[in-house]
Amino acid sequence: MLITPPFTQLNTPYPGTAYLKGFLNTKGISAFQMDLGIEVILELFTKKELTKVFNLGEKNITTDNAQRIFSLRNEYLKTIDQVIHFLQGKAPTFARQICTEYFLPRASRFRHLDDMEFAFGNMGMQDKAKHLATLYLEDLSDFIIECLDPHFGFSRYAERLGRSANSFNELYDQLQKEPSFIDNITIRILENRINKVQPKLICFSVPFPGNLYSAFRCALFIKNNYPNIKTAMGGGFPNTELRSLKDKRVFDFFDFITLDDGELPIELLHSNIISPSKENPNFNLFKRTYLLEDGDVFYNDLSLRRDYPMSQVGTPDYSDLLLDQYVSAIEIANPMHSLWSDGRWNKLTMAHGCYWGKCTFCDVSLDYIGKYEPVTASLIVDRMEEMVEQTGERGFHFVDEAAPPALMRDVALEIIRRGLIVTWWTNIRFEKSFTEDLCRLLKASGCVAVSGGLEVASDRLLALIKKGVTVEQVARVCANFKLAGIMVHAYLMYGYPTQTEQETVDSLEMVRQMFELDILQSGFWHQFALTAHSPVGLDPDAYGIIPEYKEITFADNDVAFKDSTGINHDKFSYGLKKSLFNYMHGACFEFPLQEWFDFKIPRTTINPNFIDNALEESINYFTKETSKVIFIGTMPNFDSIQIKKRKKIIPKTKLTFHTTDDEFEIILDKEKSDWIVSLLKSCHYNNASINTFKEIRNSYENTFKEDFELFWYEEEMDVVRAAGLLIL
Repeated sequence: MLITPPFTQLNTPYPGTAYLKGFLNTKGISAFQMDLGIEVILELFTKKELTKVFNLGEKNITTDNAQRIFSLRNEYLKTIDQVIHFLQGKAPTFARQICTEYFLPRASRFRHLDDMEFAFGNMGMQDKAKHLATLYLEDLSDFIIECLDPHFGFSRYAERLGRSANSFNELYDQLQKEPSFIDNITIRILENRINKVQPKLICFSVPFPGNLYSAFRCALFIKNNYPNIKTAMGGGFPNTELRSLKDKRVFDFFDFITLDDGELPIELLHSNIISPSKENPNFNLFKRTYLLEDGDVFYNDLSLRRDYPMSQVGTPDYSDLLLDQYVSAIEIANPMHSLWSDGRWNKLTMAHGCYWGKCTFCDVSLDYIGKYEPVTASLIVDRMEEMVEQTGERGFHFVDEAAPPALMRDVALEIIRRGLIVTWWTNIRFEKSFTEDLCRLLKASGCVAVSGGLEVASDRLLALIKKGVTVEQVARVCANFKLAGIMVHAYLMYGYPTQTEQETVDSLEMVRQMFELDILQSGFWHQFALTAHSPVGLDPDAYGIIPEYKEITFADNDVAFKDSTGINHDKFSYGLKKSLFNYMHGACFEFPLQEWFDFKIPRTTINPNFIDNALEESINYFTKETSKVIFIGTMPNFDSIQIKKRKKIIPKTKLTFHTTDDEFEIILDKEKSDWIVSLLKSCHYNNASINTFKEIRNSYENTFKEDFELFWYEEEMDVVRAAGLLIL
C-alpha cells in the first residue's frame, strides 16, 4: 500500500505514489495507493465533523475572530457540504448563490477582499465563487488552528516539526502525546483501508516537511496495531533531509527508509518481504535503504543492480485515488497563481534531474537534480495519452526541475502531429532558446503557463548564482511568452550571500517594471536558505558566509548561517511580499518603493525605463543555418487574379490564410506564390523530414537567382509567419 500522508494539495494528487504504482505494474506487483490528505479533508469539512470541531473548540476561543466564527456556526454547518460539493466541480450552478452578497458567513479572511469586478472580470463567476468559497474554508481553518489543533494547514501539517530538525527529539516527544483531533480522523481512515486492503508492506511517500509528522503518526499506529506489516518511508523529504540519519528511535516507527529514485529500492523491499530467505537472489540486498541491523542504523546499498532508466519505469497510474473528489481552490485572484490550487492536473516529467545543474543555491550534488536523463518526446506523449484515457483529465503539469527547451519543442510538435488536445504548463529556465517562434509553437500545443527562477534580479548575483541568464534576457524571454499568450510566474529570492540592501531594492524595482509591462503575471518571494548539499553549502567560504553547524542525528539539509554583510534580510520579507501582492493585482505601480517598508531603504539605482529599453532593442535578424523551419498553420486558399498596371494586365496569385481568429491575404507573382505553397507543404508539421533554414534559402536562390534575405523579411513573408511558419 502506497500512501501520501496529510497534507499536500487539495486540487490534485501528489504524483509520487502514482509513479511508483505505474512502475510496480510493469513488475506484476500488486499495489493500492491512497492520498490520505484529501480523504482527511473531505471527512473534516462535513457537517458531522464540523459540529464536533465547534463543540470541542468553544472552550479554547481567545480572539474576536474565532468568536465571530463560532457565533456563525449554524451558517457554516448549513453551507459546508454544498460548498465542498461545489469546489469538487459537482454543483456549478451553486456559484450564483455563493456570489450573492453575504450568502456565505465571513470572518477575517474577507476583510481585505479583492475588488471582485476587477479581479474576476476576465475569470468569470465560477472562479469568483471558488475564491469566496476558499476564503470561507480558510476562516474555518483559522478557527481549527486557534481552538483545536495549532499544527493544522491545508497543504501542510505540523510543518515546523519537520523543518531543520537536526535532532529527532522534538518530533519524537510530540509523537508520545495523545493523538490530536486531526490525527484521530487520519488514523480512523487509515485503519479502515488497511483492514480492507490487507497489505504486507506500507510505503509512505513524504515529499515535504509538512507531511512528516503525519507519516510518523500513521507508522506508529501501524506498529502498535499491525506488527506484522512492514513500513517504509521515501520521497522528497528523506531524499534531501535524512542522508545523515543516526537516531535509532526512527526505526521504532519505520522498518525501512529509502533515498533517491524509489523504483529499484521498493522492488527490492518487496522481494525481501515476500520471500525473506537465502534462496532469494536479492536476500538482504537493498538499494539506498536505511534499516536497523544488530541494533544499529545501517545504510544498506549492497545491491549491485542499476536503477531503471526513465524509459522503463512505466506510465504513472492514478487508479485507486479519488480523482472526482479533489477540491479546487483559488486563494489569490490571479489566473497564473491559481494554477497550483485550481483544477486537476496529471503530473509528469519530461526528464529526470536538471539539464542545467549549476545553480549554486540548489541541491545539485544530489541525484534528483544532478542525474539528468531525458525521455523521448514520443514516449512522453504516449504516456500523456494513456493518462488521459485512464483519468479522463486533459490537463498536465510537467513537474521538471527545468524542462529542456529542445525537448519541449519536440513534445509540442508530437502533440500537434497527433491532434491531441491538452492543456499543460511546466517549470523552465529563462534562457534565450525561448524565442518568439518557439513560444508560439508551445502555445499551439496547449501550453498555457510557465514558471521559472528569476531569483535575484541583479546581474552580479545572477552570475554568482551561476544562473546563466541576465535580467535583460529574462525580460525578453518573458515578453516572448507574453506575445504568445502564455502566462509567466517568477520565483524570486532575497537574502542571497553578499546581497546588499541596494541590490534588494534594485531587484524589487526590476520586478515592479516587469509586472507593470505585464510580461510577468505572477511571482513569489522566498528568502535564501542554505542547504547542506548545494554548492554554497559545500563551499561556504567562497560565498562569504559562516555556517552554524549542529550535531546531525536526524534531518540534515537547511543550515543556519551568518552573512559577512551583517544585513538582517528578514526585515525585507513583509514589504517584498506586500508589494508583490499588489503588483500581481495590477495595482500600485506608481508607489515609491519606500512605501512598502517601515524602515529607511536606499533609492533605487535602476533606470525607470530599464526593462522597457531592454525590450525595445533592435530585432536580431541572424538565423542559424541549422534552424528548423516548420509550418503549423492551415494551408492557404489561392486564387488567380489579374492586376492592371499601365494598361498592362499582370497575372498574380492571391493567397488567403485562415487562422482560428483571423484571416490574412498576400498577393504575389504566380511563381513566388507557387514556391511559398511548395515551401509550406514541405515544412508542414506532419512531414517526417523537416527543412532547415539553409535548405530553404538554397531552394529560393536556386529558383529565383535573387537574394533570399531581402525576400524573407518582406511584409508578405511577415504575413506567412503570422499564419504559422516558424523558425525553431
